[in-house]
Amino acid sequence: MIPLDSAWIARNPAPVHESGTTKNSRGRVLAIGGAAQVPGALRLTGEAALRAGAGKLQVATIASAALLLGMAVPEAGVIALPEEDGEIGACGDALAKPLAACDALVVGPGMSDPGAAGRLLRHLLTAAGDDIALVVDATAIPELASCRDLIARFAGRIVITPHHGEMAALTAESADAIAADPEHAALRVARDYGAVVVLKSDDTVIAAPDDTVLHYLGGGIGLATAGSGDVLAGAIAGLLSRGAPPLVAAGWGVWLHGHGGRRVATRRGPIGFLARELPDEFPRLLPQ
Repeated sequence: MIPLDSAWIARNPAPVHESGTTKNSRGRVLAIGGAAQVPGALRLTGEAALRAGAGKLQVATIASAALLLGMAVPEAGVIALPEEDGEIGACGDALAKPLAACDALVVGPGMSDPGAAGRLLRHLLTAAGDDIALVVDATAIPELASCRDLIARFAGRIVITPHHGEMAALTAESADAIAADPEHAALRVARDYGAVVVLKSDDTVIAAPDDTVLHYLGGGIGLATAGSGDVLAGAIAGLLSRGAPPLVAAGWGVWLHGHGGRRVATRRGPIGFLARELPDEFPRLLPQ
């Protein structure tokens, strides 16, 4: 495994935008998710995408949460989606224009019902264009197993961000087996789906379809907090939208997330800080 450290970061720079760049050319992210149970998760994802340098953000969530989300993230365009039992329902054509106007799509943060997540994921895999980069997060991850017929055309443009439980659900292995050999599990899924896999834990393993494996030693126990994964997914999506290849976007996203956690911990203490505090650190860590 290759250490994901300052040397790797130096060898694999994040995109740098020249003078004259517009908010559209700097990168456009569409984040889709949320539910009545966790209506604020998409705020974390969206803010992380912007703090990672994306120029434009759209967020799509259940209709009952859309107005409040728009007020919480005034920089974002908001799409109110049909709602069924507190989850995103059948979208019809509501996402056609937003999908056509994004460079990177992140789906899953804040969703809690696997059935709803699966239906949304299949809709997006059918409707999204061939040039969109995709981040699959949270409850949407296990549903990839039922979408194998649709996922092939996205090979080389996908990042999957599971923790051990989500990886276990995707692969039908136990969480203990995943923890015993995370490198093997991450490589297996990376090869099967043509995806970069960010297998999150105290030590994070990032595997690519070409068998490259990165290892990040972690940003501290404080990152084991609600919403932390939503932030990571948004950071990766933001970097993808700016033109970073999937492995570079995943590596930089994990590094920003971990080092952001370390910086917050120096002010707040090792535990007890909030996921919403992490994105504020990203601009200080990104290249100018």
